[in-house]
Amino acid sequence: MMVVSVFISMLMAPAFAQQVDVAFGGGSLASSGTNFNGGQIQPTESGGAFVGFSGDVLFHGNLGVQGEVNWRGNQGSYGGLYPYRPIFWDFNAIYARRFSKFLGAEALGGIGGESIRFYSGAVNCDQFGNCTNYVSSNHFLADIGAGIRLYPYGSFFVRPEVRMYLVNNNQEFSSNFPVRYGVSIGYTFGGSK
Repeated sequence: MMVVSVFISMLMAPAFAQQVDVAFGGGSLASSGTNFNGGQIQPTESGGAFVGFSGDVLFHGNLGVQGEVNWRGNQGSYGGLYPYRPIFWDFNAIYARRFSKFLGAEALGGIGGESIRFYSGAVNCDQFGNCTNYVSSNHFLADIGAGIRLYPYGSFFVRPEVRMYLVNNNQEFSSNFPVRYGVSIGYTFGGSK
C-alpha cells in the first residue's frame, strides 16, 4: 500500500510544482590514473562516452528535487582483462535559478549508487529463470554538481554540467572520486522566463 501511495504522490508532484525540467545528455568520466596497491592493479575509471537522463521538479521558488541516471555507452576494458560498464544514479536536492530569458544555473547535491557491471562469456541465472551475462558490484555514493543553462530558443536549454562522485569503497578502481562532465539538452515546463 505504501508503494502505491508513493507512486501516486510522484505522479501528482508536477501538478503542484512551479517548474519541471527534463534532459538527455552525454559526456565522459575523469579519474586518477592506474594504481598498484599491494601487488594488485587498480585501473582508472576514466574515459568512455557516457549517456543519461535527468529530471527535476522545483516546488518552493528555486528549490526542488532532482534525479538522474548515467551509464557508459560502450564497455570499457578492465585492466585489459574483461569488459565492464559503470552506471551512476542519484537523487539530489537542487537549487535552479533562471537569471534572464537566455541564462540559468543550477547547483545540486545528494546520494545514490554506482553499479559496475563486469561482463563475461558465461551466463548466470537465478532460481527464477532471470539470466544475465554480467556480475554487478554495487557501491553507495554521494554527489555534488553544477550546470549552466543556456536557453537559445524559448524553454529549450543546453546545459554544460559537471558532477563529482564520492563512491564508498570503490576498491575496483584507483579513485573514490570520479568526475563526470558533459552537456545535456533539455526542456523547461513552467517557471518564469
